[in-house]
Order: sequence, then C-alpha cells, then structure tokens
Amino acid sequence: MAELHELIEKIENPELRAQIAEAAKRALKHKQFGLVFEEHLPECTPLYDIPVRKGLKVSVRNGKANETYTVLKIENGMATCLPKNSKEAIQFAVTDLVTTAELGDPIYPCLQPLGEVCNAADSELWHTLIEADNYHALQLLEYLYAGKVDCIQHTVCSTGSE
Repeated sequence: MAELHELIEKIENPELRAQIAEAAKRALKHKQFGLVFEEHLPECTPLYDIPVRKGLKVSVRNGKANETYTVLKIENGMATCLPKNSKEAIQFAVTDLVTTAELGDPIYPCLQPLGEVCNAADSELWHTLIEADNYHALQLLEYLYAGKVDCIQHTVCSTGSE
C-alpha cells in the first residue's frame, strides 16, 4: 500500500497524479469476497498438534508459514531440514519448528472439544463451534456433516496483534 502511494507521488503531472490517486483510492475501497490469494500463495496451515518428525514438512514457528522445509533427520533436539527450493540443509531446534500443510496436502479432519454451547432444554437445535482455517473447516464439514449443515456463520476474532 505504501509503495503504491510512493509511486503515485513520483508522477510529475499534478492533474494525472490526482486522477491516479483517486482511482487507486476507489480500487482499494472495493472489497473482494470469496477466496482471495493475493499474498498467501501457496496457502499454508501450521499444524501445532502434529509432532515434528523425519519426512514431514515444517516451517519456523515464528516465521512465514509458506517458507517450508522437509525434515531429513532429528538428533539431540536438532532437526536437519532441506529448504523447499534449495539443496543445502539447515539445522533448527525442534522446538522452533511447527509441522505445516500446504493447500492440497492431505489433512485428516477431526474435532477437538474446546467448550460447549447449551441449548434450551426443549430445543433439538445444536451448534458446533469450529476454530480453523476457512478452507480446512469447509473440508471438515463436507467430510463429517455432508448434507446436514443448514447454516455457516463466519466470525472473525481479532487478537489485537494486527
């Protein structure tokens, strides 16, 4: 975003600069819905509950999820990993890594109870709360509840870190 404004400011013609700035402002106000993969190709999901093991795809816990490595071996708490686009191995502490799945990798869905929602005693309605990446949550619903889902409500929770 800042880069776009910097480039617009380099335009010498003030009338053209104003027109392009206005067009950019309108374009940025336009919200896209559905699957948008602007900055997240390939889409990756950390799998925090899957232990790091030889042969698995991993990323650095506090790094970018799409910078993946393949674990070649683990010795004394250190993992020797091969970067996705390199032939030179790198070592990391196993505790600094998280198992990662890229879009298209098989993930075997399961539900883990995080809490309960109580319904009225005379109601047959029930709800399931799913905390997951959108794509994988939809895969889970299709796998476990095919033909049984009446409504999906998407809720965004902010952690305050953005």
